[in-house]
Amino acid sequence: MRKRLILAVVILVLFLAAIFGTKYWQNVQQAAMMAQPQPPATIASAEVREKRWRPMLNSVGSLVAINGTAVTTEVAGQISAIQFESGSHIEQGDVLLQLDDAVDQAALDALRAERRLAEIKFNRAKDLLRRQVMSQSEYDEARASFDAATARVKQQEATIRRKAIRAPFSGRLGIRQVNLGQYLEPGQPIVMLQALDPIYVDYTLPERYLPRLSTDQEIHVRVDAFPGESFSGQISAIDSGVDVGTRTIKLRATLANPKGRLQPGMFAKVKTLEPEDKTVLTIPRTAVSYNTYGDFIYLIDENDQGQTIVKRQQIETGEVREGSVAVIGDVEVGQEIVRAGLVKLRDGMKVQIDNSVELDDDKVDTE
Repeated sequence: MRKRLILAVVILVLFLAAIFGTKYWQNVQQAAMMAQPQPPATIASAEVREKRWRPMLNSVGSLVAINGTAVTTEVAGQISAIQFESGSHIEQGDVLLQLDDAVDQAALDALRAERRLAEIKFNRAKDLLRRQVMSQSEYDEARASFDAATARVKQQEATIRRKAIRAPFSGRLGIRQVNLGQYLEPGQPIVMLQALDPIYVDYTLPERYLPRLSTDQEIHVRVDAFPGESFSGQISAIDSGVDVGTRTIKLRATLANPKGRLQPGMFAKVKTLEPEDKTVLTIPRTAVSYNTYGDFIYLIDENDQGQTIVKRQQIETGEVREGSVAVIGDVEVGQEIVRAGLVKLRDGMKVQIDNSVELDDDKVDTE
């Protein structure tokens, strides 16, 4: 019994020794691997470049029709004819809709008959006055009756003309909001009419930019409906005062729109170009690491052993154009910086430059 116990203890000791020995060997191997120098990180490089950029003031706004209204009627009546199609182009003065005017036409015939009678009486009164058979007061009364009858005819003719609803200006019609046979009340909308060429864009800029703004200043507009396409125009009006609530100045620019692609109500990204170019230092947008506590880049340098390393440099970024960003900071023209591979870097880290392959950071959208 005693021999069996001793044998079990020996086996247990040997088993534990094997476990602890294996663990110790693994720790030794791991420490040896950690002690080995890490291979340099692979990066792509670029140079700080000097460019001539025209300064732009960025803002957002909305497209507005140069003329836009809901076509309505001034008089009540039942629709007897609709002479337009939804979405069609219409010229100024074209008849859009006709209200039933049969009763009005009959009333006009009666008023014209009254005018003819008044005219006959007036002509007779002129003849009698010339022969001194009629007094001046009777002549004046006949003349007033004729003038009143003429005015009533003109009034009725105007009422009938208003039964034909015409386009107040040329433009594109919207969706029809009435139906044949429907009874219209005065002011009831019939269809939207928009003049689209040219078209306005209304936007605002902070009041501090007011001295840098003037009419005929060039602008560029982008809309989500046509990505990658820019529309040019000019400032046509600057508001006469600054908005007290937002401290911004309202501007209106005019854009050519011959094909009617730009529509009222579209959201617009507006760039207002300043008159003169300026020199800026630019780097690829992928070279900038944007951080809550400040933007930074990595400069490529050499240490005392002649090895290529990176140094973190705080910068201030400016305008972004076509994948490049203007940079303000302790950088110089021609200085090498890290263009891609920033995620795995830290200050003072050794790197190797390989611009022959596309790194993951190169796939960042730079539009």
